Amino acid sequence: MADCDADPQIMVWAHRFTQNPQRFEAQMDGALSQLIYVQQVAEKYDVAGEFVLLPWVESQYRPVPGHRNLPAGMWQIVLSTAHVIGLHVDRNYDGRLDTSASTDGIMHMLHDYHDQLHDWRLVDYAFNHGEYGVQRLVQQYGEPPPEPAIPKLPVSRITREHLTKLLAISCVIRDPSRFNVELPTLEPDQHLETVQVSHGMTLSGAASHAGMPTETLKQLNPAVQSDLLNANVPQLLMPHRNAEQLRSAMQMANDQDMTASASTSNDPAVHAPFVDTSNASQDDPEPATPPHHARTHTVRPGESLWQIAKHYSVSVSTLERLNNLHGKPLKPGEVLKLGTP
Repeated sequence: MADCDADPQIMVWAHRFTQNPQRFEAQMDGALSQLIYVQQVAEKYDVAGEFVLLPWVESQYRPVPGHRNLPAGMWQIVLSTAHVIGLHVDRNYDGRLDTSASTDGIMHMLHDYHDQLHDWRLVDYAFNHGEYGVQRLVQQYGEPPPEPAIPKLPVSRITREHLTKLLAISCVIRDPSRFNVELPTLEPDQHLETVQVSHGMTLSGAASHAGMPTETLKQLNPAVQSDLLNANVPQLLMPHRNAEQLRSAMQMANDQDMTASASTSNDPAVHAPFVDTSNASQDDPEPATPPHHARTHTVRPGESLWQIAKHYSVSVSTLERLNNLHGKPLKPGEVLKLGTP
């Protein structure tokens, strides 16, 4: 799309965004993992790269909560649009705040807009002003010429400014030294990706298996309003290294279940799927064995709380209670209390 000098207002907004270079760099650093994830989805749908920065214009990539009929999420999606692009919204889950689901839906929508309008500038107008409204303008006034960069269609000042801001932040990213800012970088193992999770798992349990704090996983998945994951939450977003650890934990559990099933095929308990129990009651019965001295386990690299609990036939909630974990990640070498033998 248009470059920095295509319109004076583009430079005005580019300087506004970067008038405090330190704050701009900090804001961009905080949004970087989401920005890179959005970029990957944009490439999949063949959407112009400038639209990767659309959440910056809308919310600076913040997961704005939805109140009443107000827009929500980093894309600022209203309920009617959420229904159109297939996002589920209820009291326990708001798909507008789901980075993965909402980004996929929005990029699909932007791709369709371009198929109809054939001009990325009009795609941005359609995002802000409405698809059918822009189509009517094109029918009435014709397709805008390449110049000026901001098409002179009779749209509101807000819609025209929306496109100007998108081109302005794109200008900064394209040529950061021009604005005395440096762009942050992100290590590959911190790039975000989705992990398919089993129904019945809890968010805190998934965090434990993935080796990350529960609060961090919540921040990356703000759409989830309760700890228990259900059919509306088929996947979670997390950094690559944590995603690999969670997948390994789930695969190990499935392998153990299959091995147990082969050796004791008449025992129905071994056919249970990988379901997390970290949200179980703290009053779960312990083995009826007289207390002697406490058992302990030293955490090995790559182990999850669920694996340890299963090995010793105790519940995850019991281990969390005995060791004051409550969703904290395990550390290799850490000694866990297991209760009495």
